[in-house]
Amino acid sequence: MKIRFHEDLEVFQLAFEAAMEIFEISQRFPKEEKYSLTDQIRRSSRSVCSNISEGFRKRRYPKSFVAKLIDSEGEAAETMTWLKFACACKYISIEVKDRISEKYDCILGKLVNMGRNPQQWQY
Repeated sequence: MKIRFHEDLEVFQLAFEAAMEIFEISQRFPKEEKYSLTDQIRRSSRSVCSNISEGFRKRRYPKSFVAKLIDSEGEAAETMTWLKFACACKYISIEVKDRISEKYDCILGKLVNMGRNPQQWQY
């Protein structure tokens, strides 16, 4: 299948799915976390997707493309840190943290592989 849009990328689909899962679980976080943990984890998880989208549109410029993929990597790592905090605060179970973190490990691997061969994505 030819990839024409960022939505066609498996890594985008996985990141979007993970961000929506985080949105769902974060709705149950305490109200006092609204402007800290809840906001931060939602922002970073959504930023993974938005940086993939932006990078895909810049793919004819390999350095810009790779820079956006690296930004996505950073946001994915940040999201994993917020998941760790949510688990330590007992807002989510270890199983939920581990399951979502595994998705982000997969996302990170895909982003690294894309960044290693940016020419493959040029048009």
